[in-house]
Amino acid sequence: MAAKQLVLIDAYSQIFRSFYAIRHLTNANGEPVNAAFVFTKLLLKLDKMFPSEAGAMLFDCGKVQFRSQIHPEYKANRPPMPDDLKSQMPLIRRIAGAFGWEMMQHENWEADDLIGALCLKFPEYDVQIVSSDKDLSQLVDDRVKMLVPSNAGFESRGTAEVVAKFGVSPDLIVDYLALLGDASDNIPGVPGIGPKSAADLLNTCGAAAGWMDEPEKLGDCKYCKKLLPHLEVLRRNRELIRLRTELPDTWKKMEVPVRRNPDWAEIAAICRENQFNSILKELPESLPEVETATAAGNDADDLFAFAAQNVAVTADCNDNAVSVEQPELF
Repeated sequence: MAAKQLVLIDAYSQIFRSFYAIRHLTNANGEPVNAAFVFTKLLLKLDKMFPSEAGAMLFDCGKVQFRSQIHPEYKANRPPMPDDLKSQMPLIRRIAGAFGWEMMQHENWEADDLIGALCLKFPEYDVQIVSSDKDLSQLVDDRVKMLVPSNAGFESRGTAEVVAKFGVSPDLIVDYLALLGDASDNIPGVPGIGPKSAADLLNTCGAAAGWMDEPEKLGDCKYCKKLLPHLEVLRRNRELIRLRTELPDTWKKMEVPVRRNPDWAEIAAICRENQFNSILKELPESLPEVETATAAGNDADDLFAFAAQNVAVTADCNDNAVSVEQPELF
């Protein structure tokens, strides 16, 4: 019997990705709907390719106090959510609800932390994490995989794929990212250490926990000259990047989040209201055709055919202050 599946969506990373996939798309009322359109296509593709009775959409909820205490400048470089996206958030949440997703958030927990905690909470489930956030690679193992949105749909990222992409196994990802830092989160890394040298250092010398407090164990490691003066940077970054995998107290007795069946009539109504005509044709139930004005811009059939950048975000509980990350596509 196949293992039970739990699908967890890193909500804002996919919402912001959707916003940048197609620009200047409006409905007949002149309202921006680009993010809502692509997000609808994402959820439809996910429903077709990875149907699951268990799952949730996790949202960031304000600044995380313990990380700000470690590094007061953590994410201080992030701009507010663009007005054209902020105005779409009620529609996007309506779309998520229509597809049957429970929307979950908790003050002082980032979505990544909640995802990590839910992975541990339900060990009887195989977990699929819908995100391209590199931090979540630390959760990957035989049971947990990432679903990274791509032009073709989703790329599954397991242990082998993490090693192929970063040069280190998932259990070394925290150390790897701590050495590199993360400009999008305003986390400076160890000067002079890049991706190749970080991977080489960890694969040669092992996890930082084995030598960080006893650097003499590094011996004549060729990276010592760059590394040793900045061990405090490494320690701090490890605490920032390691996910907080303990659930909030009020969630500790929770049952696995259950996905409701999509409300196809509601989804069709949303598509008609916003002239998402190409999506109407993809819905699984036969629906009467309705003459509507075509939304301005390109009605792309490919999930992210117009994607020009990969964006991850954090936001407060009211979808107001959102931060933007723009690393390489996928």
